[in-house]
Formats: sequence, C-alpha cells, structure tokens
Amino acid sequence: MKVIGLAGWSGAGKTTLLTRVIPHLLKEGLRVSVIKHAHHAFDVDIPGKDSWRHRQSGATEVLVSSTQRWALMHELRGAEEPRIPELLAKLSRVDLVVIEGFKLEPHRKIEVYRAANGKPFLFPDDPGVAGIATDTSVETTLPTAHLDDIEAIAAMMLKAAISVEEVLAKSAAES
Repeated sequence: MKVIGLAGWSGAGKTTLLTRVIPHLLKEGLRVSVIKHAHHAFDVDIPGKDSWRHRQSGATEVLVSSTQRWALMHELRGAEEPRIPELLAKLSRVDLVVIEGFKLEPHRKIEVYRAANGKPFLFPDDPGVAGIATDTSVETTLPTAHLDDIEAIAAMMLKAAISVEEVLAKSAAES
C-alpha cells in the first residue's frame, strides 16, 4: 500500500483536483482510498436520524451499515485528533491512499497551488513536498504539472508515493 498527500491552502482546489485524478487512477486499475482532513465539527450524519441520536446520547462509536456501504463515526469527546498512522491503520488495504490536507504532517505530498489564492507556497519550507500542481510557473527543481494536466499529476503522485511503512516510520521519527 502506497501513500501520497495533496496539500495546500484552503481554496487551492485540492478536492476538485482529487475528484479528477481518482477516475484516472481507477482506469489504470488501481484501488484508491482517501483520508480527508476536515476543520472543526464537521458532520457526516443527519440530525434526528437514529445514528445521530446515538452519538448525541454519548456513544463513542456508531457504525451504520447497509447493503450499499458502511460508515464508522468515532467521537473524540475531548481526546486529541488522531495522526496519520492511526488513521492509516483504520483503512482496508488498497493500492494508493491519498491524504487530502494534513499539510503539517510529515508524509510526502504534492502541493496544490493556485496563484489567485494569494497565499505563499508550502515548499521549500515543507521538506515533504515532492512536487507541485499549479496554475502558474514556479522556480523549482521539483516536478511540476499544470492543474489541468490530470495525467501528469497522477503520474507525479504515483512516482512520489511511498509505502505505508515509510509513512509510519517518518511519523514515529517526528513524534
């Protein structure tokens, strides 16, 4: 199982890019999963539904299952946000895990940069940045691709991806 991140400032287009890259990777025969970082108190549950009521009543975990999918919701209840190694351990084995967000974690990542955002690049300050997907030119020795060049971005992601064991080792070294 290999891991690569897509990181950048809010509004850079990480989600949009990933929704375009995933179908390309699937056509190449890869099984892909995503770990997405969300801010604050996001919810995947609908207020008033049974599973929402179970969480609101204090359940630590609620697993909802049907013939179409299952989802596990875990309430932290004041505990620290889990880091990448803990989250990776919860996933089924696939060919590639894409971590969207988590820009402060030490895993290898492709920076998604949009000039109109007016934010600074994450590289060269982030040694985990292994390539840049952007809509502007940039002076760097890192591989770069235009945000619309999905094939080149997918290839860059696959080339830069590292094994889950390497990610775990990096995270342990940072702790």
